[in-house]
Amino acid sequence: MAEPGPLLGRGRDADVYDLGPGRVLRRYRDPGASAEREAAVMVHARAHGLPVPEVFDVDGPDLVMARVEGPTMLAAVLRRPWTITRQATVLAELHRAVHAVPAPDLLDRRTGPGDALLHLDLHPENVLLTPSGPVIIDWTNAARGTAEVDVADAWLVMSAARVPGPAVVAAAVRAAQGVFPRQFRRAAGLDLAAALPTAAARRLADRNLGEQERRRIRRLAGLPLSARPGSPEPS
Repeated sequence: MAEPGPLLGRGRDADVYDLGPGRVLRRYRDPGASAEREAAVMVHARAHGLPVPEVFDVDGPDLVMARVEGPTMLAAVLRRPWTITRQATVLAELHRAVHAVPAPDLLDRRTGPGDALLHLDLHPENVLLTPSGPVIIDWTNAARGTAEVDVADAWLVMSAARVPGPAVVAAAVRAAQGVFPRQFRRAAGLDLAAALPTAAARRLADRNLGEQERRRIRRLAGLPLSARPGSPEPS
């Protein structure tokens, strides 16, 4: 595989590098990790008509795919806050499109019953707005299940996420947090009551979460605000 060019971006688990005209390399920081599962899910999703970057090659922790030009949905909303309702509706439509696709055989039911394709991280930072339309990125968490769990997961993330960065940016994101998730949930049109505990348990298992985020997720999902010391998160 070709040597990567300049670093373009950093995610929680992987870095994205320039590979020349029209291509990027997404490399997991863990050299023992494999991108093959994610690549297979992306190929499956794209074959079913979802807006997903084309995959060219995969080798261990390295995934070569088409370069997608455009801001994230979050960046677009922060620049043009009057578009919040429209963008929240677009995100809900993307969820519906994903859930209309049957999950490939390689995906298991980590979140309960159901056979729909789930992204399980489909929020505004994982949608790029290109001139030809939105594109869904970062399929690391894809699974098989029901639409409600995926929508509940996105709603919890958007409602409870910690806001990093400069004070001005953080204030703008907090303002959007008060509106965008509500508009998204309304546009999705699903009853999330039964799915919220499952989605919350999955998020609470993330050791990277801060205590404030944990309390927000528990409150939003209707769970006790703190677990007993040493007790596992609900599942």
